[in-house]
Amino acid sequence: FYGLSPLSLCLHYAAFCPYHIGHFSIVGLGFEEYVQASHFEGLITTIVGYVLLAVTLIICHGLAALVKFQRSRRLLGVCYIVVKVSLLVVVEIGVFPLICGWWLDICSLEMFDATLKDRELSFQSAPGTTMFLHWLVGMVYVFYFASFILLLREVLRPGVLWFLRNLNDPDFNPVQEMIHLPIYRHLRRFILSVIVFGSIVLLMLWLPIRIIKYLLPNFLPYNVMLYSDAPVSELSLELLLLQVVLPALLEQGHTRQWLKGLVRAWTVTAGYLLDLHSYLLGDQEENENNANQQPNNQHARNNNAIPVVGEGLHAAHQAILQQGGPVGFQPYRRPLKFPLRIFLLIVFMCITLLIASLICLTLPVFAGRWLMSFWTGTAKIHELYTAACGLYVCWLTIRAVTVLVAWMPQGRRVIFQKVKEWSLMIMKTLIVAILLAGVVPLLLGLLFELVIVAPLRVPLDQTPLFYPWQDWALGVLHAKIIAAITLMGPQWWLKTVIEQVYANGIRNIDLHFIIRKLAAPVISVLLLSLCVPYIIASGVVPLLGVTAEMQNLVQRRIYPFLLMVVVLMGILSFQVRQFKRLYEHIKNDKYLVGQRLVNYERKSGKQGTSTTPPQSSQE
Repeated sequence: FYGLSPLSLCLHYAAFCPYHIGHFSIVGLGFEEYVQASHFEGLITTIVGYVLLAVTLIICHGLAALVKFQRSRRLLGVCYIVVKVSLLVVVEIGVFPLICGWWLDICSLEMFDATLKDRELSFQSAPGTTMFLHWLVGMVYVFYFASFILLLREVLRPGVLWFLRNLNDPDFNPVQEMIHLPIYRHLRRFILSVIVFGSIVLLMLWLPIRIIKYLLPNFLPYNVMLYSDAPVSELSLELLLLQVVLPALLEQGHTRQWLKGLVRAWTVTAGYLLDLHSYLLGDQEENENNANQQPNNQHARNNNAIPVVGEGLHAAHQAILQQGGPVGFQPYRRPLKFPLRIFLLIVFMCITLLIASLICLTLPVFAGRWLMSFWTGTAKIHELYTAACGLYVCWLTIRAVTVLVAWMPQGRRVIFQKVKEWSLMIMKTLIVAILLAGVVPLLLGLLFELVIVAPLRVPLDQTPLFYPWQDWALGVLHAKIIAAITLMGPQWWLKTVIEQVYANGIRNIDLHFIIRKLAAPVISVLLLSLCVPYIIASGVVPLLGVTAEMQNLVQRRIYPFLLMVVVLMGILSFQVRQFKRLYEHIKNDKYLVGQRLVNYERKSGKQGTSTTPPQSSQE
């Protein structure tokens, strides 16, 4: 009772009261039909109630200050701050990404040959899913935009991006900022953010699509429709994107370094062309001094893990958050006609972003379509496959070029030796990938299809159809989940082997160890799980003289039945071990009088003098 009472009061004041306040207000103003048409009546009604509650608290706070009721004024102020922070959090985390997601979708309609009518129909059929997907897309867009801004801060002179908040600043406190800044400043910042993010979407998505349609009329739209004869499904596409493509591209540290190098090269070029090098990167003399002092500073950081005297804990915290990046403001040299040069810099930046967007939208898809045409011919393939294939090819090409450039100064003999080592490593990696990323996920996905999917989806009077590509995609997801659970679980042979494989890495890959300790046992278990039930259902059961219906029933239900048997045996074995432990614990508590520690002495032929072992008793 004492635990439920505060919870009931919180629900009453946090949801019940604002909802009914908003409901009465909407009904009184006659907006009930519009709110019901939005398919989110409860959420909108609650938000309206919070807004009216905040306005009421502001008025009451002003009246309390007018009549000098200090306690009431302080209490109303705290309540208003809570409501204000809650609304601002909803706006910044919920509304703003949702607006960005919808704007991205609207600006990319021509890229997928869609219309606003199609989006309206999808929203009416599944409003919750549609809104969530648009919010997710907008959240990803905001996240990568903020990541790119952090990358720019590592390259540009401190103070260039003064109009953007520094998320790495230890003094930056968003909650405190929400409390102290007035509402009109938050509203102005919100409108400015919408304008900036919307303009970038227009520049890097809508305008490139129009240019591509004008220059390459047959290139767009992207093929994202799935047909009945397609070898894949939506589920396999999403799994490939989330489990294979994105981790392989985003987990590479080289990609961030390449992007940072491109940004720095563009900044140096723009600085020298427009005489803004001091404004963008700082003075050359200071950069040279910083470059000369960097080894000494690095040596000092390595030798002094604790901050030196005078810096304090705040300086240490700031250094950790900044990760070596510049902070504060650095003076610069202001050239003649500075506003005109800044305008030309912005124009040059817009042209560069436009060209980069055109390359990103065309080159990977064009390369992927060309490579996929050798495999599928003239059949239509989902653009996710072509884009993923093109991205991989572009990434591998850039990676190979950078490696060759790094090897060139070492001589021809070293290059041949490196090529030989890498060729052997690539061959080993391909063999391991075929076994662990091809055979194991395929067997695992097929077993999941037979145990779970087919018994639940296919009736007994119909024949189940199996798609190896889809089963492999499901198996990739299941293999990753099983590997993650294994690594988080207790110590046993599979966890030890996986940890050893991770520790060796690709460069020190041990093909014999992986095949003998990991691939062979796992594939053997999966093959036995697939073959033994099939042999029993198709070879043993017909010898018993049962009817055809019973044979069909056994063939379709033997896999889930054996799974239930294995799970039941595992539960019983676990319970037996637990009961044994409980029995030993009760027996020791009741009958154990003492424990004695005795040194182990190996028996020998000679009988010599023996020392008395140390003893310890516990009663």
